[in-house]
Amino acid sequence: MKILYGVQATGNGHITRARSMSSELKKATIETDYIFTGRAPEKLFDMEPFGDFRCFRGLTFATHKGRIQRLKTVTSNNIFQFMRDVARLDLSLYDLIITDFEPVTAWSAILQKKPSISIGHQYAFRYNIPAPSGDPIARLIIKTFAPAQQSFGVHWHHFDSPILPPMIEPVHSTPVSIPNKILVYLPFCEIEDILNWLLEVRDHNFFIYCDIPTAKAFGNFRLQPFSRNGFLDDLATCSGLITNAGFELICEAMQLGKKILAIPLHGQMEQVANAMALEKLEIADVIQKFDREPLAQWLAKPSVAPRRFPNVAAALVRWIQSGMRESADNMAKALWAQTVID
Repeated sequence: MKILYGVQATGNGHITRARSMSSELKKATIETDYIFTGRAPEKLFDMEPFGDFRCFRGLTFATHKGRIQRLKTVTSNNIFQFMRDVARLDLSLYDLIITDFEPVTAWSAILQKKPSISIGHQYAFRYNIPAPSGDPIARLIIKTFAPAQQSFGVHWHHFDSPILPPMIEPVHSTPVSIPNKILVYLPFCEIEDILNWLLEVRDHNFFIYCDIPTAKAFGNFRLQPFSRNGFLDDLATCSGLITNAGFELICEAMQLGKKILAIPLHGQMEQVANAMALEKLEIADVIQKFDREPLAQWLAKPSVAPRRFPNVAAALVRWIQSGMRESADNMAKALWAQTVID
């Protein structure tokens, strides 16, 4: 079997899921090629697991100061280039197409009538999960952006639907937290705004990952360039995480038992829905802007219990190898039964 795997690279969460799947696909000796879209190739980092991958422009969204810019999103995307890439992508060598909300591979598979499956958080929105009402355009985009013949949504809870647990690599050691060490990852916010918000906090050390070439340190701040390994080390040893309301990073923090303060990206329906789910499930504190009082209240809170998720990637690879016959409902029930809150 030979697989083509498309990954939406606008955020790192899709890439994190693909890393989990790539590890299990290699163990199963399934030959896999990868395509990444939505981010310039020079902005990708730590991509060794994906071998000689390819990049297309794809489709993405524009942001400024923590908000989606809808008009700029429309004008900055090249729909004609996207259509050309879809038409020209040759899938004749592949037996199966997998897409993690990546539209070039998804639509190429539909046009060329290739077997396809989709894996990702966005596909959970097909079910009755916490989500804002009154934005039919956003719902239509999520539904049609990267479709496939068989879809698997992942979420922090099943919500009585055939939704799978989060797809992250299992933790094999006991997490260690350094008191007052806070990891900050807010890629859609301006670094000046972040620093102004945190500046008056003197009794915590903030490790802030941002788009800089080399590390900088001043006072109780450590500004770090993007690095997968360095980031994971700081996530494993921090006592808390401040981030947007994306999906995958919060999964990793949950599994390590880190308290979370989430700031949803305004205007993006998925992150607004995630914030609603976080509050409903009492997983994280949620704020809408850089307020100092809720920050102080969150910093004073204790750690939380880790959540141990099963190896969803391994289960999906076994499902592929067995002919993709088991229903999503049966798979979801079996996997949620293996989820443990310490």
